[in-house]
Amino acid sequence: MSKQAPRAQWASRLGFVLAAAGSAIGLGNIWKFPYITGQNGGGAFVLVYLVSIAIVGLPIMMAELMIGRQTRRDAVGAFIKLEGKRSPWCAAGWISVAAAFIICSYYSVVAGWTLEYLYRSLLDSFSGQPAAAIEGMFGGLTANGPRQLFWHFVFMILCLGIVIGGVQKGIERWNKILMPILFALMVLLFLNGLFSAGAWQGLAFMFRPDFGKLTPGSVLEALGHAFFTLSLGMAAMITYGSYLNRKENLLSASFRVVLLDTTISLMAGVAIFSVVFSVNMQPAAGPGLVFKTIPVVFSQLPGGQFLAIVFFLLLAFAALTSNISLLEAQVAYLIDERGWGRKRASAFLAGLAFVVGIPTALSYNLLSEWKVVAGLVFFDAADLLASNYLLPLSGLVTAIYVGWFWSGAEEKQQLLAGGAGWVYPAWHFLIRYISPLAVAVVLYFKVRDTGLFAWIAALLG
Repeated sequence: MSKQAPRAQWASRLGFVLAAAGSAIGLGNIWKFPYITGQNGGGAFVLVYLVSIAIVGLPIMMAELMIGRQTRRDAVGAFIKLEGKRSPWCAAGWISVAAAFIICSYYSVVAGWTLEYLYRSLLDSFSGQPAAAIEGMFGGLTANGPRQLFWHFVFMILCLGIVIGGVQKGIERWNKILMPILFALMVLLFLNGLFSAGAWQGLAFMFRPDFGKLTPGSVLEALGHAFFTLSLGMAAMITYGSYLNRKENLLSASFRVVLLDTTISLMAGVAIFSVVFSVNMQPAAGPGLVFKTIPVVFSQLPGGQFLAIVFFLLLAFAALTSNISLLEAQVAYLIDERGWGRKRASAFLAGLAFVVGIPTALSYNLLSEWKVVAGLVFFDAADLLASNYLLPLSGLVTAIYVGWFWSGAEEKQQLLAGGAGWVYPAWHFLIRYISPLAVAVVLYFKVRDTGLFAWIAALLG
């Protein structure tokens, strides 16, 4: 490994907050959060989600930022610097970087769907079409491998163009442009929802708890999403933390990121459910809510083409700001641990992610008969591995390490340096007991429900 160059830093606090918020705010906020809220009954689920953000998401985010800022290294190099190259704790870094790569490869394909729907919105493809025809467009897209590959390529090129520019001139600069636009678009859709005929129903569904609709599965879903939505366990926050000024208030910075991320999720829920109720449709549409139900809703509203353009532009921007953080987490590893230059590392990893993403784009067409494991196509298997196993496992190991094995003096000093030392007792209690227990429970049930124990037993038998 070559001698490490001086560490890049964020040019400003705002630059870091927008970049970290951009990493956290993605399709999980605008696509997944509304549909899982709809599936789990609304208000009570939202309340559990908010509590989970506070006691699981925020403490682990602070822990990851601490590790990055303390070591000034990528996720793998951070644990090497703290514990040595042969330490088993390095597994947390390796798992998180592996998760970042896998998610980056298939996330780009899903992001390509948003570009396709943005293109169709610009052409006004939804107006005047029957609901069945609009809903069928998504099936037509997933059945079209070459078209998905085209958008997958376009999206990955956009990510590469930003990451190759570096921390300040690439990631920070573009997040300062993209994130304000994203917020403005979200406010526009939110206000449209508030002034729609279904506004009261949408607000009541989101914020009036009905605990009779809350199930143990709903609680686990809320816990899991609180972890996923903040980009935890995927090396991004450790990497972004490594570019953070040592005098920055970690509590304040983390809270701002969490607040922006949560606000966007709640606004997206209100915006979507309000217009869904306004045309007498049901909120529990599942994963097809965004790509099937919402285009149908917009086709029935005055100014629907404009709203569709705004909505899918918002989705595309959210996907872009998230995916650049996944790519940067991998690029930082090659720069820090292998001595590669940024341009070479960025181009190599973007190209590799594109190639690995090809089977994802072909999973529901040319490769639909190829079942990777347990009857799952490549896309579903990759998502299962990364989202259900690697992310919570990385987060669990990190929480246990920081809560039980990393020097408490170093942790406290990290908080004292930014003037947040007063929060140390509460944070340390959460990261030591509550957060790892919650993530362990989520991981156990993810493993149980997806049949991993049965697969292992079959292999051993």
